[in-house]
Amino acid sequence: MGLFDQILGAVANPNQQANLAQLGGIMNAVQQLGGNSGADSSAMQGLMSVVGGQVRSALQDKQANEGQGAVQELVGQFAGNSSNPNAVSSLFSPEMQQQVAEIASQRTGLDAGMIQGMLPMLVPVILNVLNSGADKQGGGNPILNSFLDADGDGDVDIADAMQMASKYMGG
Repeated sequence: MGLFDQILGAVANPNQQANLAQLGGIMNAVQQLGGNSGADSSAMQGLMSVVGGQVRSALQDKQANEGQGAVQELVGQFAGNSSNPNAVSSLFSPEMQQQVAEIASQRTGLDAGMIQGMLPMLVPVILNVLNSGADKQGGGNPILNSFLDADGDGDVDIADAMQMASKYMGG
């Protein structure tokens, strides 16, 4: 089951955090960020995919070193639709932030400095997508678990899931 299917399942499950308003907020945040930066939807999709892959790697490292609970706590703490530099610094060192921006720049053609400036907005939005699967009663998070247990093929379906959500919501 793809990430988007799991998000739709979470929207339909009253015991999970996801709802259509949350998805709409995520979509609006990404569209606004793209509009403010002058990036077209293709560049934003590529950017979300690259940053999503880097977030996955950072969360996998955190899971290996500190356990699943620490990862769920971090995702819950920093998930949102507004800029939060602490979300970025909780996952990436300053050197890693620069590396993420450079990798994303190579893949998207966007300016690395601009991308690095966008990270405080992008990371909380990605964490918000992952937090949509959190159990309201404090149980597990199948969306986060699936994201972390990905096959490592380099394809991150955060961008695809967000694009499908936009179409699903008529955006």
